[in-house]
Amino acid sequence: MDMAESENDLPEGENHLVARARNMDRDAFEQLLEQNYDFIFRAAWRWTANREDAEDIAQEVCIRLGHAIQRFKGKSSLRTFLYAMIINAVRDHGRKIARESRNKREFHAHELTQAPALHEQAIGNHEDEQAAALWEAVRQLPDRQRDAVLLVHGEGVSHSEAAKAMDCTEKTVSWHIHVARKRLKQILQSGGSDNV
Repeated sequence: MDMAESENDLPEGENHLVARARNMDRDAFEQLLEQNYDFIFRAAWRWTANREDAEDIAQEVCIRLGHAIQRFKGKSSLRTFLYAMIINAVRDHGRKIARESRNKREFHAHELTQAPALHEQAIGNHEDEQAAALWEAVRQLPDRQRDAVLLVHGEGVSHSEAAKAMDCTEKTVSWHIHVARKRLKQILQSGGSDNV
């Protein structure tokens, strides 16, 4: 076992890897990706509930991290920094899909569709039916409310860490969650439709 491996066992091991990656150490950057890819994918899947979209988003976050690692100053955890990148990539991906769909309609092509069987299988593998309905309702929330709920309740981060990832105050996160709970109640009572 070399020195770098033993340092990874220590809390500051990740900080050491980040510092090396910021200095253009390819091996350190590769180790950071290996250590965090499953986390990035899982968070992206939580936002999209679609394996292909989550894979695309995770890949995009990994590419962006190559440039963004220079901006990471360690004022928050690497996970918080990654959450912010994931949120941005999810939004960009959503805009890309909307734009593609709009373009296809304009040219009288088929609209983008998601394979229902794949979607149901992914949910069935990870959550029971009731939880799946709840998370589907969460995905219907406005962006900031959805992000707050997914970070705090889906990912289990503190309001403080969610605030850092969302670039807002803790009170704003709490407010988004409060409003989201009311909205979720309405959505679920209307049978999952966002037309309430």
